[in-house]
Amino acid sequence: MSEPVDDCVFCKIIAGEIPADVLARNEHAVSFKDLHPQAPFHALVVPLAHHADVAASAAADPSIVGHAVALADEVARAAGNDHYRLVANTGRGAGQTVFHTHFHVLAGSSGMTERLV
Repeated sequence: MSEPVDDCVFCKIIAGEIPADVLARNEHAVSFKDLHPQAPFHALVVPLAHHADVAASAAADPSIVGHAVALADEVARAAGNDHYRLVANTGRGAGQTVFHTHFHVLAGSSGMTERLV
């Protein structure tokens, strides 16, 4: 596993240094509510291993991504959402602002369509 990064907000949440509304945690990832929800249900799923983005996590160990997706499904379904959107922004140009792999789990909006932008 990669080492935590001192100035990474998600590493600090994982370490318990910054509080978060945690929904689930296992040996691979943690999920918590997004501070600025974009849907009625909006959670983040963050692997414990620090990598800059989903591509870097997959390159380091593809199971990191698989475990995160499994936890995303778990938290969505636990909140009563059998249908949800899973988003991973990769790079500043795609809207990524925290450079620690994470997935947004979005659900509960009847307005969700295949349209992405």
